[in-house]
Amino acid sequence: MRLLVGLGNPGEEYAGTRHNVGFMAVDEIVHRYSFSDFRDKFKGSLAVGTIEGVDVLALKPKTYMNLSGESVAAVASFYKIKPEDIVVFHDDMDLPIGKVKVKTGGSPGGHNGLKSLDGHLGRNYVRVRVGIDHPENRDAVVHWVLSRFSVTDRDVITDVLKNVALYLPLLLQGQDQTFMNRLIGQ
Repeated sequence: MRLLVGLGNPGEEYAGTRHNVGFMAVDEIVHRYSFSDFRDKFKGSLAVGTIEGVDVLALKPKTYMNLSGESVAAVASFYKIKPEDIVVFHDDMDLPIGKVKVKTGGSPGGHNGLKSLDGHLGRNYVRVRVGIDHPENRDAVVHWVLSRFSVTDRDVITDVLKNVALYLPLLLQGQDQTFMNRLIGQ
């Protein structure tokens, strides 16, 4: 069994913001592969599905970004899912809008959601970093991540997340580089 986690903040006031790109990715995956409806469990919203014969859980923690690890750890513990079988989708200001990179482990790089996950799981999970670009003024980071995408950026993100969902089976098969190459080719 695999666990897909989208990082974000719950509530309408955060819907469509840059910080919620992880929620948006999971929503696209759940839609594409016809998962069950989300149900409130483990301090989050959880959906169940299958992707090319692999049983998959999709989670959107409702603990707010900074405490995401609580929800993820609860699901992982209950279903006995190892960190290396967890894929986390999150925003990354160090990447241009819509650029996607995959890596396992590493530093949280100032991302509080990842810091929380690291504290509960360690660092041996797969991270799908989705670029949201950065503000011109680094002092405006909080405002930037909680702001909504421009129409142009929203279109870019929507297209990228559709392709992330489309090529996700490659990632689940451990073909990280092929997954990223397919995204670049789109």
